[in-house]
Amino acid sequence: MTMRTSFRSLLFVALIALPLSSFAQAADDDGPRKLKTDAVKPIVVPFELLESRHMAVQVKVNGKGPYRLVFDTGAPMNLVTNKLAKDSGLLDAKSKKGGGFFGSRGGVTIKTLEIGDAKIENVPTQVMDHPTVAAIAEVVGPLEGIIGFPFFSRYKMTVDYQKKELTLIPNGYEPGDYMEELTAKLMTMQGKKGSEPKIVAAAGVWGLVVTKDAADEEAGVVIEKIHAGGAAATAGLKPGDRLLTIDGRWTDTVGDTFVAASLVKPGREVSVVIIRDGKEMKLKVKPAKGV
Repeated sequence: MTMRTSFRSLLFVALIALPLSSFAQAADDDGPRKLKTDAVKPIVVPFELLESRHMAVQVKVNGKGPYRLVFDTGAPMNLVTNKLAKDSGLLDAKSKKGGGFFGSRGGVTIKTLEIGDAKIENVPTQVMDHPTVAAIAEVVGPLEGIIGFPFFSRYKMTVDYQKKELTLIPNGYEPGDYMEELTAKLMTMQGKKGSEPKIVAAAGVWGLVVTKDAADEEAGVVIEKIHAGGAAATAGLKPGDRLLTIDGRWTDTVGDTFVAASLVKPGREVSVVIIRDGKEMKLKVKPAKGV
């Protein structure tokens, strides 16, 4: 797998492929959240098509910037680097250094997020120096994070690749904090001391259990258990394999794995990338329908 191909497979997902209903379902469990808006005029935002084939946009955070971020329609959250967070005032002097995986400092709220003439307030985001973003930046120049679902779900979007423009029309939808809701669900599950909560990634559909130690800073999660006769077993996955991606979406945490697995419809065969005995492998998995 070449460096460019690896980058494309890890982050870029075509706009038409994103099943928005999956996210809307999660956000609407307690009823729809609507954003009052008088503006229905289309907003045109230029984007840059990077050498890695990702889209990048110029973003202002709390009035500071602009900063260059990846615009990723496959990302369930917004993510900013520690550098951006410090520069824009998202982190105060009391914030601890380092924190968790890849310098993660957890969730924060952006008071104002601006992309072109699109401006929204009180936007949840995660602060993390994600290794994939850093690796892409080594090839294409500085990148300070990812713009994902908490932003783009508020708009009806069209992408003009010839003009390199996004056209955004407010749709009146205000998403909840998807990662906060997901974390709350995960925390109800019992995990090992010193580990992230373990999750069975739909045992009746995928047939596997993944986990990750708090001290583990390598990419991917570890497959702890494979259910006999399940989709993962049929595909040839084994306990001890390190799962890197599912259908092109990274699985660097248990939460990432939950999201990536949940976006694959039963019966659709997708690629998973693993490391086994120090070698990277790609396998095909077709999750079955649950019972």
